[in-house]
Amino acid sequence: MAEPFRREGLPLEEARGQILDALTPLGRCETLPLADAQGRTLAQPLLATAAVPGFRASIMDGYAIAACVEPPAPGSRWRLVGRSAAGAPHGAALCAGEAVRILTGAVVPEGSERVLPQELVQRVDGLSGDAIELAQPCGPNPWIRQPNEEAAPGQELAAAGQGLGAADLGRLASCGVERLVVWARPRIALLISGDELLPPGSPRGPGQIWESNSALLSALLARLGYPVSEVRVVADQPEPLRRALLELAAASDVVVSTGGVSAGDTDWIRGLVAELGEVRFWKLFLKPGRPFAWGQVAGTPFFGLPGNPVAAAITALQLLWPALQRLEGAEPQLLPRLKVRLEQPLRRGAGRPELARARLVVGGDGVLLARVEGSQASSRIGSLQGADLLLEIPAEPGALEAGTELWAQLLRLPVF
Repeated sequence: MAEPFRREGLPLEEARGQILDALTPLGRCETLPLADAQGRTLAQPLLATAAVPGFRASIMDGYAIAACVEPPAPGSRWRLVGRSAAGAPHGAALCAGEAVRILTGAVVPEGSERVLPQELVQRVDGLSGDAIELAQPCGPNPWIRQPNEEAAPGQELAAAGQGLGAADLGRLASCGVERLVVWARPRIALLISGDELLPPGSPRGPGQIWESNSALLSALLARLGYPVSEVRVVADQPEPLRRALLELAAASDVVVSTGGVSAGDTDWIRGLVAELGEVRFWKLFLKPGRPFAWGQVAGTPFFGLPGNPVAAAITALQLLWPALQRLEGAEPQLLPRLKVRLEQPLRRGAGRPELARARLVVGGDGVLLARVEGSQASSRIGSLQGADLLLEIPAEPGALEAGTELWAQLLRLPVF
């Protein structure tokens, strides 16, 4: 096939921009129980149907006292007339001079504007039964949670296009949400090509290797919230590959391949994609990851990842992941970036910008350091193990001394 592509490859950000500009959301919705919505993207906004918690609630274990807006003085006394516990409120309003024992989360009775923490109060005998006395200054905090502290009726709880994390789901549950409408995830087909590939556990012949890209990419994409729908491992033969590409394109929203897009004698996939659809660009100005192809097969978006597993994983993070977010209907989010300093010197020759795997270390003075260990070969999956960072090393050749400040991408997903 002709190669009207830049010889050195596209810079990463330009490649990402071209891909995202070409994609539009799939627009398919589904309704899920709240418990199944972790990591999904809302298709429509969610509004509170009622105030939450819906009543004035005590923030402390203590005593709700009557008609006392200003902090009372130590020595003040109130007569105990009841108890308010969570789910079992005191049913009557308080009159002047009265108090009730109250527990955290319980309804504050009408007629009370203040809860006294139990640590500040002592029980005493009054003329008409049990009483309490303020033993220490109580300060200005009334220790009462307002009825709309979490949400007011009609307040937007989550916006359309918002990804749902643990905190979102917890808040929605606290506001009574049971089911919600989310955008459907894209169906991902994974095509692994190679004559040398064997299933793990099989006896190896000369020159054969155990196939690992499907395990690595399936686990990575699932961790990012995009389970793979179908995996096929196909030998480097044009007709089986052609059939696989067409069948996967018809049954999925995205076709992702590994291998077969470089310039070797048996790299058939790039030519087949051009025949069955279009190759929009080929090659990245990036290490690892140069042999990357983007286009479409029979109208289905196609991502041709490199065959080496580390390069496949890194280009999936940089280009496939944001594309899947766009297809789902979410605003693409990239890995967060931070400035770090090299813990040790690095030497490199002329070449491409590099994303090196590194560990994040905190120096004795609190400075964030990047530690690069072992081989950075794109075939060595071990370089991904325990990696905290993708260290952004510029293309310029030469030595990078210890202490050199560089940008790095943080390989850690948020908890909430």
